[in-house]
Amino acid sequence: MPPRSTPILLVEDTPSLARVYAEFLKKDCTAVTTVETGAAALEQLADGVPRIVLLDLQLPDMHGMEVLKRISAQALPCAVIIITAHGSVGVAVEAMRYGAYDFLVKPFSAERLTVTVRNAMERLRLAQLVDSFEKDLGRSRYHGFLGSSLAMQAVYRIIDSAASSRATVFITGESGTGKEVCAEAIHRQSPRADRPFIAINCGAIPKDLMESEIFGHMKGSFTGAVADREGAAARANGGTLFLDEICELAPDLQTKLLRFIQTGTFTPVGGSKLEKVDLRIICATNRDPLREVEEGRFREDLYYRLHVIPIHLPPLREREDDVLEICGQFLTDYAREEGKAFVRFSPAAEQALRTYHWPGNVRQVQNVVRNIVVLHDGDTVTPAMLPAPLATPAGTAAPLPANGGGNGHGGGHGSVAHAPSPKTVKPLWEVERDAIEEAIAACDGNIPRAAALLEISASTIYRKRLAWQAEGKL
Repeated sequence: MPPRSTPILLVEDTPSLARVYAEFLKKDCTAVTTVETGAAALEQLADGVPRIVLLDLQLPDMHGMEVLKRISAQALPCAVIIITAHGSVGVAVEAMRYGAYDFLVKPFSAERLTVTVRNAMERLRLAQLVDSFEKDLGRSRYHGFLGSSLAMQAVYRIIDSAASSRATVFITGESGTGKEVCAEAIHRQSPRADRPFIAINCGAIPKDLMESEIFGHMKGSFTGAVADREGAAARANGGTLFLDEICELAPDLQTKLLRFIQTGTFTPVGGSKLEKVDLRIICATNRDPLREVEEGRFREDLYYRLHVIPIHLPPLREREDDVLEICGQFLTDYAREEGKAFVRFSPAAEQALRTYHWPGNVRQVQNVVRNIVVLHDGDTVTPAMLPAPLATPAGTAAPLPANGGGNGHGGGHGSVAHAPSPKTVKPLWEVERDAIEEAIAACDGNIPRAAALLEISASTIYRKRLAWQAEGKL
């Protein structure tokens, strides 16, 4: 019996021709399995799908088209090359409609056969490569993330690569960008997925209790310690420990954390016994960690111990049209929860969502959509339903300060204080267009370089310019 996966299956009922074709292909070191009937070909296809099928149309038991139709109906991942005589070229052309890759007219040379087979092999390779890219770059959902922008595709691929490792991961990004979602995605994608995922927010726990939260404590070790308590490190044994807002840790605790990372051992507060655990550490911050190191608030050696695999989560304003996908999902979820009829945003409302700066990122989107669903009803969200500062009373997007709350700590809707006179205010799209065009001019027309200086993706510039051109605004 031939191997389960044969590179080439030759279906030819004339033994002498079959031997000649096989000899032609052997020069390329290509393995060939030969059968003489359509039934035998179908049996081979059931046993293992070849890369290439060389199919003669005139077979003793059935027409070769029947074999081709079976391959097409089952969507088998192989390339079919039809072998035909002069009188059946029209039939061979018809076979192309059923997915045949090419056809060879008898008699043909060795070179014609080998070149056709090589091209078919290359086409299959490229098709698999495209499928792989589509799988990697076409994801709109990834664990807890929602978004199909190029910026997020890069994040998904880093998580895919980093998940199987034991190395520490350092996640950075503005408030509300989904740092804990990222940590959970790494855990769920890793071999530790069935073990605990323990998260601690280092900025939400009083500093004098932080050590106890991480390492646990013994009864009587301090006022209020009425019983032994297991810390997060012990609870995460075998799994993942996520330390959010890591830059909030006090200096003395940073020292103890460094030792814990280096040795995998710790001593509970008030204890004397050294405990050892096996876990992976993921940390995150919305600050600039290098600046924290430079200004002496974060230990340099701890930073380099943690900063093995960095992942930066882009703010929502740099994620192209992800905001529309996210708003649409939240609208569906919250409308179901609140018993409302909302199913869509109007085009004008979508434009307001698209052009707003979103200083609070995804967390702010949740608040905005929840506000809309709770306070209004209908099947379509209109600009008049958008809360401030997304829309003015007239329902148009409101301009934002140049920094857009970009320090990463904004979580609410914010406000615009001391707005200039309406006579001096330009529409937001015009301000944005002018800034982009000035950057392109300064870069001598180099759009990728302009995008880098503006800290946005080049695809965002291309998309916006096309939209402005279509609207006669450019």
